[in-house]
Amino acid sequence: MRLMEKQPLPSEENGSVLAESRSEMALVPADDEGSSEAEGQQDDRPAWDSKLQYVLAQVGFSVGLGNVWRFPYLCHQNGGGAFMLLYVMLLLVIGVPLFFMELAAGQCIRQGSIGVWKHISPRLAGIGYSSCMVCFFVALYYNVIIAWSLFYMGNSFQYPLPWENCPVDMILNQTGMYSTHTHTPRTERNVLNVNERLCHNTSHLLVLVKECAASSPTSYFWFRKALDISDSIDQSGEFNPIMTGCLLAAWAIVCLAMIKGIKSSAKVMYFSSVFPYAVLICFLIRGLMLDGALEGIKYMFYPKLEIWGEVQVWRQAATQVFFALGLGYGSVIAYSSYNPIHNNCHRDAIMVSGINFMTSVLASLVVFVVLGFRAKRIALDCVTTNVGRIAEMSKAGSSQDWWPWFNVSDPESVNLQDYREWHGHYGSLLGSNITDCDLEREMSKGVEGTGLAFIAFTEAMALFPASPFWSTLFFLMLLNLGLSTMFGTMQGILTPLMDNFRVLGRHKTMLTVCSCVLGFFIGLIFTQRSGNYFVTMFDDYSATLPLIIVVIFETFSVAWLYGADRFLDDVEVMLHWRPPVVYRYLWKYVCLLGMVGLLAASLLRMVFKRPTYTAWNHTTGSEASLEYPGWALVMLSMLIVVASLPVPIGYLFSYLKGGRSLPVEDGETEPPREHYSKCRSNESEPNNHHSPLDADRIRPHAAFHPLGPEHYRLLPQQEDVEEEEEDTGL
Repeated sequence: MRLMEKQPLPSEENGSVLAESRSEMALVPADDEGSSEAEGQQDDRPAWDSKLQYVLAQVGFSVGLGNVWRFPYLCHQNGGGAFMLLYVMLLLVIGVPLFFMELAAGQCIRQGSIGVWKHISPRLAGIGYSSCMVCFFVALYYNVIIAWSLFYMGNSFQYPLPWENCPVDMILNQTGMYSTHTHTPRTERNVLNVNERLCHNTSHLLVLVKECAASSPTSYFWFRKALDISDSIDQSGEFNPIMTGCLLAAWAIVCLAMIKGIKSSAKVMYFSSVFPYAVLICFLIRGLMLDGALEGIKYMFYPKLEIWGEVQVWRQAATQVFFALGLGYGSVIAYSSYNPIHNNCHRDAIMVSGINFMTSVLASLVVFVVLGFRAKRIALDCVTTNVGRIAEMSKAGSSQDWWPWFNVSDPESVNLQDYREWHGHYGSLLGSNITDCDLEREMSKGVEGTGLAFIAFTEAMALFPASPFWSTLFFLMLLNLGLSTMFGTMQGILTPLMDNFRVLGRHKTMLTVCSCVLGFFIGLIFTQRSGNYFVTMFDDYSATLPLIIVVIFETFSVAWLYGADRFLDDVEVMLHWRPPVVYRYLWKYVCLLGMVGLLAASLLRMVFKRPTYTAWNHTTGSEASLEYPGWALVMLSMLIVVASLPVPIGYLFSYLKGGRSLPVEDGETEPPREHYSKCRSNESEPNNHHSPLDADRIRPHAAFHPLGPEHYRLLPQQEDVEEEEEDTGL
C-alpha cells in the first residue's frame, strides 16, 4: 500500500502528470492490480491480525455497561416496545450513517481522531483534541465502575451472600420485650428465632441495624459497605481504602492489557467481548424458568405509542443511539485506522450497529425476566404479610362481611390474583392497614445504572439457588463489559497522541503507563465517601454535551466543508463500489439537523431544570434528590467547557498562525477548495500554485520520504516499532 501524499520535486519531469492523476492524499494502491499487491507493501502502522479481531474490538467498545443497565431502563420508562421502534428508526437514519462516516474517515486517512480532522483541514484539529479530552474524562469514572465490579465479584465467593441479610446489633434487654421491622421478612424471622432463645437466657437482644431495616439488605450493602457514602456531595469524608485498592487493580489491568497497543488489547478482546454473551444467554435460560419471568417480558414489549408525542422520549432515544455506538470518542476512528485500505467498512458499520442493538435487546430480556421474578416475589411477600394481618383481625373478632374466600390460615398458599380481586372489592373497608399488592407497580419502580446492577439485580440473585455462582458470573460479565469499553476509550486517547507527536509514538509503553498512573491519581476523587456523587456528575455532564458538539463539527466538516460527494468518491476508491447516494442527504441534512436538535434539547433542559443528583440519607435509609451546590455547578460547567474548548481554540490557532495567508488564484476572492485536503479525487489539480503552508499540510505522515513518483524509502524506526512490524506481519 503506497501512501500517495507528496508534492512533485522541482527536478521531477513528470511531476505535473502525477499531480493530475493523484490527489493530495490518495490511500489507494499505486496500480490497479488489486489489493493483494497493495497488502505486500510495508507500512509503519500496526494492523489487526484478523477481521474477527477487529470486529470483536469494535463490538467490545460499542457494547458496554449502558446496554445492560441504561437501555433496559429507558425501555422500562418509555413505553417498552414503542421505545424500541423509535430507537431502531433513529439508529437507521442517524446512528448508522454517522458510524459509517467515522469508520470510513479513519480507514481512509489511517490516523487517530486528531490526525483525521487535521488532515481534512488544520483548522479542524481541535475536534480531535476534544475527543481525547472526553475520552480521558470518561476513562476516569468508567474505571471506578470496573473497581466496583471487582469488589462485588470478590464478595460473591461466600455463602450466604453478604448482601442477602441485614446485619444485626446486640442491645441490652431491659423490658423483656422485643419487636422487629417488616421490610426484610427472612432476616427478621432469623432474628426473631434467636431473640426467643436470648430472651429466656440472657439480658441482650439482637436487633437489625436501623439503616438496613429502613431500606433493604442490598441497598445497605451498596451504600454503606461498598461505598460508605456520605449524605451529600458537600461531605467529602476520608478515602475508602478498599475501593482505592480496587481502583488500583482496575487501572493495573487496563495498563497491562494496553501496554503493547492493539497487539495486546486485541488478544484480551477474544475473551472480554465474547464472555458477556455467554453469561447473558445463561441468565436468560435460567431466568425463563423463574416465576414472574413472563410477566416481566410482557411488561417489556407492551407498546405505548402515545409516548412518541413526548419530546423527552425522542431526546433520550437519540442520546442512547449516540452513546451506544461510541460516536465522537475517536475510538471508532482509531480502531478503523488499523484496517486494510480496502476493508468493507460499510458492511462493518451495519454489522456492528446490528450486533449492538441485538445485544441491547438480549440484555433487556435478561433484565426484565429477573426484575419480573423479583417483582413477583415482592408482591407475594406482600400478600403473605397482609393475609397474616387478616388472620389476626379474625382472631380479634372483626366483622365477617368482608371475609375472603381463600384460606387465611395458610398465607403462603394464597394466589396473587385472588388476593388482588378480593382487595379490589373490600380493601377500602379495611383502611390503610391492609394494602394492595400490585405486580405492575413493583415493575414500574424503575432502576437504572448502578441501582439496577448493584441493588435490584443483586437482590434478585440472592433468591436464586446457588446464588454465589450466579453472582460471580454476573459481576465477571460486568467486569468484561467495562474492560472492553475501557480499551476502546484508551485507544481514543493514545492513538491520536502517538500519531501526532513523534516523541510519544516512539515511547508508547511509557505513554500508556503514565496515562494509567495519572488516571489512577485523579480517580481518587471517586474513592472518597462522596465519590459516587462525582461519578454521577462526570457521567451526566463531562461527555454528553461535548460529544454532541464534537459530532456536529465532524458531520459539518465532512458533509459541507470537505464535501459529501468528494467523501463518497474517496469511499468508492476504498470499497471499489459507491455507497448509496442517500448517505449524502443523511449526512448533510438529517444527521446534522438531528444532532443540532439534540444539542438544543439538552441545553434547554439544563437551563430550565437546575442540575440535581440523587443522595443517600442514612437516617431514613432512602434516596433523595438534591440540587448541586454552587461550587459543584462551577465544576460541572468547567467539565463541559474544558472538553469543548479545543474546537474553537484549534480554529483560532490555525487562523492566526497562517490561515489568512492562504494562496489565492488570480481572479479569485477566496482560498481554493483544496484548502481541505483530499483522500482521493479524479479532479485535475494544477501543481504550480502551492505555498509553504500547503507543503507543510501535505507532508507525508512520519514514516515515508518522497524520492520519486514510484519509489518510497522507509525512514529508520525505533526498536519497538520494528518488533511490532514483525509481530503483525506488516
